[in-house]
Order: sequence, then C-alpha cells, then structure tokens
Amino acid sequence: MGWFTSRNYPKYLLGIFLVLWAISLIGIKFPFDFFLEHILTVVFLAFLIFSYHKFRLSNISYTLIFCFMLLHVLGAHYTYSLVPYDKWSEWLFKINITELFGFSRNHYDRLVHLSFGLLMAYPVREVFLRIASVKGIWGYYLPLDVMASFSVAYELLEFAIAVIIGGAAAATYNGEQGDVWDAHKDMFMAICGGIISMTTIFFVNMRYKKDFWRDIKQSFSIKRKTPLGEVELLRMQRK
Repeated sequence: MGWFTSRNYPKYLLGIFLVLWAISLIGIKFPFDFFLEHILTVVFLAFLIFSYHKFRLSNISYTLIFCFMLLHVLGAHYTYSLVPYDKWSEWLFKINITELFGFSRNHYDRLVHLSFGLLMAYPVREVFLRIASVKGIWGYYLPLDVMASFSVAYELLEFAIAVIIGGAAAATYNGEQGDVWDAHKDMFMAICGGIISMTTIFFVNMRYKKDFWRDIKQSFSIKRKTPLGEVELLRMQRK
C-alpha cells in the first residue's frame, strides 16, 4: 500500500494518463469529433493540475477521476457509439454482448454516464466536506445533486454544440443512435451511478464511523434562527 499512499501517487496517475491519451491519438477515424470530445478534458485536466498544490484531493479521489477519464478517452477515440466492445467480448469470452442481452444499440455511452455518477460523486463529496464543511446527510445528498446538475448541463452543452456544427459531425458527436430519449436516459444513468456511490459510502460510514448517527442528527440542526430573504435585506439596509 506504500505506493498508493505516496504523495507522488497523483503524479504517477497523471503520467500514465498522458501516455495513454497520446496513444489514443493513433488511428482516430473522426478527428473533429475527437477534438470536440476533449475540449472539456483539457479544461478539467488543467484545473486539476493548477489546483493540486492549493487543494490536493485524496489518492482515492484521484484514482476514481483517473478511471473515469480513461473511459472517456476510449469513447473519444472510437466515438462513443462505435466502441467495439462486442469484438473484445468475443475475443476474450467468445460472447457477443449485444446478442446476449438483445441490445438494439451500442451502450458504451450509457456505461460512461453511469460511471460519471459512480466515480465522480466521491471526489465531489470530498470537496463539499473539506471546503463547505457539510455534515451528515448533506454530505451524501449534495454530491448526488451535483452529479445530476452536471449531467443536465452536459446534455444541454452537447445539444448546443450539435445545433451549431450541424450535419453528420453533429450526429456523430451527439451519439443518439436514433433514440429520441437518449439525453434523458444518459442523465438517469448518471443519477443512478451517484446513488450507488453515495449509498455505498453511507453504509461504509455507518459501519466504521463512531459518530455517524450524531453527524446525521446534527445535519438537521438549525444553525441560524432568523430567516433570510426580506429579513436579511432589511438587515443589510440598516447597516
């Protein structure tokens, strides 16, 4: 476990990710789509690098982020609707996943949206606990809320980009594969992933954290007796 608890562990992950990212540049069939998919990748990666010294996350959080980013890199390489998981499953297990489950489309995008909630909820929870000092039940609900909100925001961004670029490139980037409810299902999968993640952490804490129920109880205690709204406006005007 020494390597996992090392202060340099996130740097090792970054190095591995950059190497795999560079390898993913080889043989891409849809360069413009690849570029679109990685705009947010670059922004998020830059944010993680520049915030590292001032706000270093746990190695567990960086590992979860690393796993999610690799899933995204794989989807961007092939485009999400063309990831050949059937070929891989036939090669490894002699099973065609699409035929086995009767899928009518490529579901790799569903997997990644599920993984978004499943893998990213914990790092968001860490941010809430360490910056906002949330207690009890709010430490489980707010990360789930962020996962849902970010998922909605991403679908709207995806829609806006598709409208702007139009044509075949938009269809490839959007990856609906003829499903008019694609965006709704993607958001649902992200929420399900967040629920699984937060439920797991809830039960782990309930089992091992000594003051677990006290924190849950305190999360419903009133910190400020006076209301906000017009009361706060009057108070600010008086000052």
